[in-house]
Amino acid sequence: MGKKSVRENKNIYQQYREEAGLTMDKASENMEVVSVSRIEKIESGKSLPYPEEVLSMAGCYKAPDLCNYYCSNECAIGKIYVPETKDKDLANIVLEVIATLNTLETHKNRLIEIAADGKVAEDELKDFDFIKAELEKVSGSVDSLKLWLEKNKVE
Repeated sequence: MGKKSVRENKNIYQQYREEAGLTMDKASENMEVVSVSRIEKIESGKSLPYPEEVLSMAGCYKAPDLCNYYCSNECAIGKIYVPETKDKDLANIVLEVIATLNTLETHKNRLIEIAADGKVAEDELKDFDFIKAELEKVSGSVDSLKLWLEKNKVE
């Protein structure tokens, strides 16, 4: 049986492992591909995990949001292109989607006008940027919904 950590500034990997009720030994045994020493290096901040290790930890700890965290905070490409998905309850996700879709409904004709000639003119840029931001909200809500479904799937 492993000893309980007393470290104060636990990183997300250690937090999720402990929330799963696993020692480093048991986590390593369950994952098979991540050694105890590797877990220790990741949790102490001496090493960043590899994507395969994050996938393994996310599955072992039943924490699919670890993958989004890694991509949006630690991966050089993901930091630029992958927004962090916040953990929300289902009702809030659905309300966000509906509110954003309602906003987009009122702007769809403007988007058609902007796109009709295949380019965005200078005088259309402000409206186009607003519509793009609203579409990004929908995308974020869809990502939140996917995460919620993954975390709450019935086994």
